[in-house]
Amino acid sequence: MWIKVARVLGLLVLALLVGWWLLPRAVAAVPSPIRHRLPEPLLALVTTPLPTALPAPAANLPPPTILIPTLPPTAVMLSGLRNTPQRFNNCGAATLSNVLGYYDHPVDQLEIAAVVRPTYDDRNVSPWQLVEYVQTATPLRAASYVGGSLELLKQLIAAGFPVIIEKGLVLDSHDGWMGHYLTLFGYEEAAQQFWALDTFLGPFDSVGRRESYEDVRRYWHDFNYQFIVIYRPEQETAVHAVLGPTYLDPVTMWQGAAERAQTAVSASPADAFAWFNLGGSLTHLGALTGAAAYYETAAAAFDEARRIGLPWRMLWYQFELYEAYLGNGRAADVLALTDAMITSEGGRYVEETFFYQGNAWLAQGDAEHARRAYQRALEVNPNFSPAQEMLVEIGNS
Repeated sequence: MWIKVARVLGLLVLALLVGWWLLPRAVAAVPSPIRHRLPEPLLALVTTPLPTALPAPAANLPPPTILIPTLPPTAVMLSGLRNTPQRFNNCGAATLSNVLGYYDHPVDQLEIAAVVRPTYDDRNVSPWQLVEYVQTATPLRAASYVGGSLELLKQLIAAGFPVIIEKGLVLDSHDGWMGHYLTLFGYEEAAQQFWALDTFLGPFDSVGRRESYEDVRRYWHDFNYQFIVIYRPEQETAVHAVLGPTYLDPVTMWQGAAERAQTAVSASPADAFAWFNLGGSLTHLGALTGAAAYYETAAAAFDEARRIGLPWRMLWYQFELYEAYLGNGRAADVLALTDAMITSEGGRYVEETFFYQGNAWLAQGDAEHARRAYQRALEVNPNFSPAQEMLVEIGNS
């Protein structure tokens, strides 16, 4: 009899143990609306208590480095700039004058023009000429870059640096496309716009004009996203921190510009400006690396840009096409193009036209015609150092 009782008790204990083991699972299987109505003591008995903290990591792990990304503010407008109306074809000098005033170094646009384009009819001032003026005639520093982005523009402005960009400008169908400089000194994310000083279109005050992100991107594209940053010498570290290594190494910068242009060409094969940007970037890579293959590919890109159709003023402002053709042994093509430019009213007032004509004559072994071309370049701009240097080289040869 006691054996039977022991067996019954054993089975009962076993049943209780199994039931206790199954109870949490059974309660967990009950639908939430019903489970939440069960008595709290029952839920407490079958619920595993939560820990008060997550397990600590192994003691030998190094402490983490916390990186908190810094985002530019959503709206910035720099103060201390005022827009001045430009004189004839003087947007480069007038734009530079506006930015120099921001750095408490006011210089009248005509004083700048007397150095960078002393001839009234001179149609173009290149970015390197504006940079050279800042470096040699002021206590400030300047540098020119390509392959910029809207985000980089905003970062520079947020850091306190107005940015000069070179862009296309189309006023109407009669005047057609031309090059133009613009100073960006503010932006608003909500409105998707920059604040800019336009020395041609105005307004001529300290408020500036609104330029949508899309319009800036569209016309900046015409000049391979080129931009100029001006700063005080003690601000160089801050400028470089914003630019980063991509822009501080010329080969890396031009490689990035070439890759961007290649992407644009793939997406829009009929975009002549994208082909021109590709050719220009490859030309600079050829000059930097000495690899002749870059010039060959660049020349092919320029050929495609011309086949699609470029604005007739294109070679007033950008000259890598001449460099690529000369680097590819195509001096005759350079002579044909420069002759075509010289026959136009404005083209004969671009010193670079005569400079590259001289280079083409020199490539064909005609030093006398080259000398005359360089002299004509100096008639347009007596301060044009590349032509001065080539005349010295010819004289010493």
